Amino acid sequence: MKILSKELKILLLLCCAFFSGVAYAQGQVQEQKQDVYVDGSGVMRWGHNDEEVKGFGVNYSAPFAHGFRAAGRLDVDLKKAIDNDVYHFSRLGFDLYRIHVWDTEISDAEGNLLENEHLELFDYLLKQLKDRDINYMITPIAYWGNGWPEPNEDTPGFSHKYGKEGSLTHPEAIKAQENYLAQFLEHVNPHTGIAYKDEPNIIAFEISNEPHHKGSTEEVTSFVQRMVTSMRSTGTKKPIFYNVSHSTHFMEAYFNADIQGGTFQWYPTGLGFQKELEGNLLPNVNEYNIPFDNIIKKNNAAKLVYEFDAADVMKSYIYPAMARSFREAGIQIATHFAWDPTYMAYANTEYNTHYMNLAYTPQKALALMISGEVFHQIPMYKNYGTYPQNLQFENFRISYEKDLAEYNSSEKFYYTNSTSSNPLSLKDLKHIAGYGISNTVKYEGRGAYFLDKLEEGVWRLEVMPDAILVDNPFGRNNLDKTVAVINWEEWEMTVNLPGLGRDFSVTTLSGKNEKFTATASKFQIGPGIYLLSAKDKKIAYRGNEDWKNGELHDFYAPEATVHKTYVLHQPVEVVIENSSLEIKAEVVSKEPVQKVEAWFQNGNIHDSVELKEMEAYTYGAEVPQKLLEEGFLNYRIIITQQDGSRTFPADAEGNPGQWDFHAMEQYQTRITGEQQPLYIFTAAKDRDYIVGEWKRDNRLVPGDRTGEAEYQVRLEQLFEKDEENKNAAPVYDYTFRYNFKNKIQGREAELKDFKNLKFKARSLEKGPKKIQIALIDKNGAAFGQIVEINSQNQEYSLKINEFKPVKTVTLPRPYPTFLPYYFEHGIEGPLELENIESLQISIGPGLEEKEKLEGHQIGITSFRLEK
Repeated sequence: MKILSKELKILLLLCCAFFSGVAYAQGQVQEQKQDVYVDGSGVMRWGHNDEEVKGFGVNYSAPFAHGFRAAGRLDVDLKKAIDNDVYHFSRLGFDLYRIHVWDTEISDAEGNLLENEHLELFDYLLKQLKDRDINYMITPIAYWGNGWPEPNEDTPGFSHKYGKEGSLTHPEAIKAQENYLAQFLEHVNPHTGIAYKDEPNIIAFEISNEPHHKGSTEEVTSFVQRMVTSMRSTGTKKPIFYNVSHSTHFMEAYFNADIQGGTFQWYPTGLGFQKELEGNLLPNVNEYNIPFDNIIKKNNAAKLVYEFDAADVMKSYIYPAMARSFREAGIQIATHFAWDPTYMAYANTEYNTHYMNLAYTPQKALALMISGEVFHQIPMYKNYGTYPQNLQFENFRISYEKDLAEYNSSEKFYYTNSTSSNPLSLKDLKHIAGYGISNTVKYEGRGAYFLDKLEEGVWRLEVMPDAILVDNPFGRNNLDKTVAVINWEEWEMTVNLPGLGRDFSVTTLSGKNEKFTATASKFQIGPGIYLLSAKDKKIAYRGNEDWKNGELHDFYAPEATVHKTYVLHQPVEVVIENSSLEIKAEVVSKEPVQKVEAWFQNGNIHDSVELKEMEAYTYGAEVPQKLLEEGFLNYRIIITQQDGSRTFPADAEGNPGQWDFHAMEQYQTRITGEQQPLYIFTAAKDRDYIVGEWKRDNRLVPGDRTGEAEYQVRLEQLFEKDEENKNAAPVYDYTFRYNFKNKIQGREAELKDFKNLKFKARSLEKGPKKIQIALIDKNGAAFGQIVEINSQNQEYSLKINEFKPVKTVTLPRPYPTFLPYYFEHGIEGPLELENIESLQISIGPGLEEKEKLEGHQIGITSFRLEK
């Protein structure tokens, strides 16, 4: 490492004079970009044409911290890895990149910029983004150590010496930041010859990442102004933003400094649940309500989102809804946090509460592609109503039940899951991006595919390999743990597009140079790049032609990582005797599968059934009726291949028919009589899946009966002042929720017949305690009533037909904390039991004013539905 010399900076700046006059893409001169400015209405506009700035993309941190270290451990060429990931950004249509630079790795304690491999890799990344015509919003100061999820290293930077709090207040730390910011903006990227302060692709700077200010308003204004003054000393004219979603009581103080806008983030499903969140989360993203927006508008300031994600969610439907809410709030640009570098996405170690990558999470990545269209197509501040009325807007459609997000315009047809929709205009259609089956493209593989029209009768086809989730991606991860695998497999594809006909030619552009003909629009296809051309159509494409800021044959996908046999199966928890039960399992293997069987044991009865292949990787069979008698259905799944058999869930070699087989693990389904109650929550089994604000004193304790446990909630007070939102109106409520959708899977047809909700609970105090019990349907509407429980551990019974509409609490609690506590929905009508999926328990409704100021303690054992 060495400090950049003044002479080197001058030399590079002289080189910059030549390069800065021209912007390049695909080697061709484009209209020169000029600095973005913020107009008198608080709208960012391009300096060269005055058009509104719109941008959408991702955070990506391969040059720094854990991503950098992981590449070293995995022996990855980071520049090549960056090339591959940047291609995927371009493939998905992203035009924006953001990063909070790990200043602690590229500065010393005095704030001098260090020329080292981190900075050089960052410069290289920016050049690759520029070549793909992707803009950036840069946050020069992160304040973070470089460890997460590992311990921090002993880095040279001022952030390491002073920490975040010290960096905001210590005089020497403030001087160091002034020094660093000026040097950072003056730094000339050796790969472009342009200083950051002059880089046309930099839309704006955000001073620092998530400062948490304390002290006086004057001190806060002074700090922000000193940072701005340092940056302006370089001569940069670019907008400078500051994070205003933390310590929001300083809002006026922020804008008393010379900033042009405020930055925001959104984690509507909280962070760090350690497993996938279940249920409909669209209520959580109904709106992005900024309660202090009047201050921003008064200062004619712009707004951008530097980070957002639906953390701990593997579904795709939610992201375009978030994008819509951002645009309704007047947000111009947004970047998802965070894109997993592909080389480590198999393990999801960088931020285990997030998971995003085109190869490994194709449906979610396509959802971001659609979200980018939302940002470019939806006008700022246009309102599309309240959920569920806002599920269709302009050319976009969202479905929780189908886990589907869709964009369908005259030229583009994008979808994140199988859809029955037809393209809006087949004759004008130019671009398709999808997963699964549509009326235009049928494909069973588990990867994304893209079709782009090159000319009449010629389409470029890109197919990604299959991605299969094999473990919890949101748990405790490490580089030795695989959470998802990649499989290169050939599947049948059907393409129905006008101008191609039914016997079109398929020519490979990647890998082996082959050409074959589709039959009745069908052909076998594996991952790669192909040209589809009408019969007798003469084409001369070689693959190296300029295309989308790259070349026509550009392609990247990770190698296959299936090195063992996986069986993915979740048994149905309970079914009614003499009904029906289908067993489905996903089987992923490197070797061909000869047979998949289920071996059953129900009391003294033993039987087996072969599971037949239903679709890619999925096998299924009906359980013999004679086994569906009241009791417990225990079974194993046996996979037979050329080299023998394996038994699951034990993942053991051999099968139970062999004398020396000793693995005892089995899957189990409870079979009950029709009049048996349906348990929707038992504390002993379900405590870890409760969603609610973490409290140190909440705990699980043994119950008063064998096998029972009690979930105890112990609150010193209902309302605690939020240090990040001190001006918030008090909400005297503590609510937690449990989604029981998996528990009712085998008895859904009976739901409408249940009349009573019975539960076992008690007050942990001497006197009685009021709580509100509610059932929430799939649309987020809550119905319930207030119950008084006493200090004896006993059962209570509620008549479901007496439940009334009550407030739905937004859970998990979103971040930032100024977002609404309650979901104000537009749902009407009575409770329909066939649609229920969650249990909500609240302490707060019905309390007297003095009770709201007291502590509260309750214990919950179980809830069940009875007929």
